[in-house]
Amino acid sequence: MIQLINHRDAKVAESILSIQLPAYKVEADLIGFNGIPQLLDSVENIKNSRELFLGKLVGSELVGFISYEDTAELIDICRLVVDPNHFRKGIASELLNYLLTVYANEKKVVVSTGAKNIPAITLYERNNFKKFADIEVEQNFYITQLSYERKKIY
Repeated sequence: MIQLINHRDAKVAESILSIQLPAYKVEADLIGFNGIPQLLDSVENIKNSRELFLGKLVGSELVGFISYEDTAELIDICRLVVDPNHFRKGIASELLNYLLTVYANEKKVVVSTGAKNIPAITLYERNNFKKFADIEVEQNFYITQLSYERKKIY
C-alpha cells in the first residue's frame, strides 16, 4: 500500500532514515561520490523537511518512499528511495507511477540524479522522463536533470 506518511512524526522519520542511509550509500558507491546531501540527514532534518512523503508499506514496514516539493506550477521529486533489502521488486516504479498518476495532474514534474546513476536514469526514462541538462555541482561530479513528458492522447 502507498500512502502519504507523516514525516514530522519521530518514529516515521526514523523509519525513513533507516532505509534512506543504506540506500544512498549504495548510490554513493555506484556513482563514486560520497557527497550526497541525504547521507548527512538526521531524524530532525527529515522531521523539518518541507517535502511531502509517500511511503510504500508492506504490512507496517516501510520499504520505500518518494518525496517531493509541490508548488503551483511544478512537482520537484527530491528522493526516491527503496530499502536495499527490497531492490528489484518494482517498488521504485510503483512509487513513481503513483505520484505521477495521483498527484501530478497537469503540473510539470522534474527530478535530478547523479549523472552516473544509470539505474535511476533508466527508471525515469522508462517512465517518460527526458533528460534536459547535466550540471556540474562539484568538480568532476555531474547531476542529470530530467522532466516528465506526458503521453499525448489524440
